[in-house]
Amino acid sequence: MTVFSMESVIEEFETLTKDADRVQRETLRKILKQNGEAEYLQQFGLEGRTDPETFKACVPLVTHQDLEPYIQRIFDGDTSPVLTGKPLTAITVSSGTAQGKRKFFPFNEELLQSTVQIYRISFAFRNREYPIGNGKALQFIYSSMEMKTNGGLTAAAATTNIYRSGQFKRILKDIKSQCCSPDEVIFCPHSDQSLYCHLLCGLIYSDEVQWVFAQFAHSLVNAFRAFELIWEDLCNDIRHGVLSSRITVPFVRAAVSKLLFPNRTLADSIYKKCLGLYPSGSFGEPPT
Repeated sequence: MTVFSMESVIEEFETLTKDADRVQRETLRKILKQNGEAEYLQQFGLEGRTDPETFKACVPLVTHQDLEPYIQRIFDGDTSPVLTGKPLTAITVSSGTAQGKRKFFPFNEELLQSTVQIYRISFAFRNREYPIGNGKALQFIYSSMEMKTNGGLTAAAATTNIYRSGQFKRILKDIKSQCCSPDEVIFCPHSDQSLYCHLLCGLIYSDEVQWVFAQFAHSLVNAFRAFELIWEDLCNDIRHGVLSSRITVPFVRAAVSKLLFPNRTLADSIYKKCLGLYPSGSFGEPPT
């Protein structure tokens, strides 16, 4: 396990942001060097040049629609350097909420590394302001269903591609951010069952939870609203040590059931707190 140094991460980030122009130029140079042989860039006559001036003069601004034919070729199995110098490892699929249809985007190792780095940096700054111990994190994170492209690549939401990666799991261990829920809950194909299990696991480890996280604010609001409706069922699961029959996915039932055992003391404690918050169905903040 790598020793996570909050001070080093913050110092490195602040050093880079003070020299943003150089960092941006170096990033562009690296991108153009790594992908200079790609078919897409070849058509613009860069001829190996990696400076911003040449890039802005030669390469036009485009929309996703302009790149769709190239992405479709990759989707269909073209393994030649179409958009990137190195073969893609996966395809990211958008939700389709913006324009009514799903879009496909390239996903590679560099994008994964950048995302993991963002996670490290945000954790470091957050932990500096709000220090946490070595407990667990109640993370309302979800993985969408995967599909296979015609060319055999995995296509899924960006978060799914990230959560499945070994790098993401390693960074969670490095920063000692252990998720309450087992991986099976994150990758449950039914979001309502996944949410139920996230809440249940958070209650099981309530004495160890140090922070609560969600990728989007809506996910937290949705979790709190669901809790208002199902807290009695959750208490019942903990009291009897038996997972609710509403969880029907076999591998999820198996994983969560391993964490459950009859705990009347914990169940009664949670029940009393919730009863004080929701005496007649009124809303309030979930108990801590």
